[in-house]
Amino acid sequence: MMERKWSKAVTIALENPEEWMVIDTTQAASWALIEDWPLDEAPALDRALLVFADVIAGKRTPEDARRAFIAAVKEAQIPMKDE
Repeated sequence: MMERKWSKAVTIALENPEEWMVIDTTQAASWALIEDWPLDEAPALDRALLVFADVIAGKRTPEDARRAFIAAVKEAQIPMKDE
């Protein structure tokens, strides 16, 4: 379930403004939030991690994870190519 591709990838510049990273699964989004995120504690970040856990457990859809990830990206003011 975790590896199901999202309907549309989310492309962000996480570590460097010129270095675009394509996130298209809940697992990849989870790693980005845990490993490289600029914020440690933030409401959308926390919510995204909870949504990801639900997706992994089969309680929510990958699209829920994608939406939660986009909210966390916006909260952290990370550059993102159009949704």
